[in-house]
Amino acid sequence: MGAALVPLLVYVVLVVVAAARAPAASAAPRAFFVFGDSLVDNGNNNYLLTTARADAPPYGIDFPSHRATGRFSNGLNIPDIISEHLGAEPALPYLSPELRGAKLLVGANFASAGVGILNDTGVQFVNIIRMGDQLRYFGEYQRKLRAFAGEEQAARLVNGALVLITLGGNDFVNNYYLVPMSMRSRQYALPDYVSFIISEYRKILARLYELGARRVIVTGTGPLGCVPAELAQHSSNGECAAELNRAVDLFNPQLVDMVRGLNRDAGADVFVSANAYRANFDYLTNPQSYGFTNVKVACCGQGPYNGIGLCTAASNVCANREEFAFWDAFHPTERANRIIVGQFMHGSTDYMHPMNLSTILAMDQLQEGSL
Repeated sequence: MGAALVPLLVYVVLVVVAAARAPAASAAPRAFFVFGDSLVDNGNNNYLLTTARADAPPYGIDFPSHRATGRFSNGLNIPDIISEHLGAEPALPYLSPELRGAKLLVGANFASAGVGILNDTGVQFVNIIRMGDQLRYFGEYQRKLRAFAGEEQAARLVNGALVLITLGGNDFVNNYYLVPMSMRSRQYALPDYVSFIISEYRKILARLYELGARRVIVTGTGPLGCVPAELAQHSSNGECAAELNRAVDLFNPQLVDMVRGLNRDAGADVFVSANAYRANFDYLTNPQSYGFTNVKVACCGQGPYNGIGLCTAASNVCANREEFAFWDAFHPTERANRIIVGQFMHGSTDYMHPMNLSTILAMDQLQEGSL
């Protein structure tokens, strides 16, 4: 073990031990805010006139209520599982009429299926909550929170909240590679396009900081070329689509570098990079170790790899959903989501940089207890 790592590991151990010894907090669980796309949307698009919806069966078949909620999953999605680790109920979709009064203290989910970093991503879905609007709604939420809880408590809740943001995948599959010779692919060579969307993403994260976010998990993009939709279009032998994975290989390292730069500017580890590619790729390349029997075919769908079109009541639906990595043409099953969140919580710096979520929660609890 490198000598430079020893002080860091000792520090982390001390933080965890101190947090474990601390008396149980009587305060409510930490607030949680979510931004991004369909991987984390929990129902905002139910309230919009858009085709990017998951509010009809068989979506939600394994959700506790066994009803479709707008989550692009057979059951729980990534924010739901993080909320379990926080000891909190899931934050409601911002557009839900139930988000009022004490529910505001839980946080809010602003994500909307189909969106990307760029405003022209997902134009085919028409009415979705683009990132400028998600951020505007966050400001609007804070005004409601101040009216309910007062200025001081509202500021403390927002500054102390955990934030998750997931963007980037749609800027490739629903923009640059959406159709041959797309506008963006004619405008930019792939390396230049990646640099462009990274620069635009930086503006989004900087705005989140301006709005009070101080602990932000920023997920990279998973292996897009390996999802059933892309296998159905581009693979004859089950191999992942190389061009899409090349795009991801360009995007993720630049995202990590950009996040580090933001932290240098802030003088603190505000932003934490989550390696979604590695978390997904582990079980895609070694499925038996994770209990999967199928990591190429979607549980719900039709056509090759069940990767054509939408998951609907007319689709093929697998019975053994615990054994499938993909629920529909693009999205993981609840089982896969739990594996991903497990790496966010406990993974090494190969998965979470500069620290995993368990360490963040322990450090922040210790800091709060010392105030």
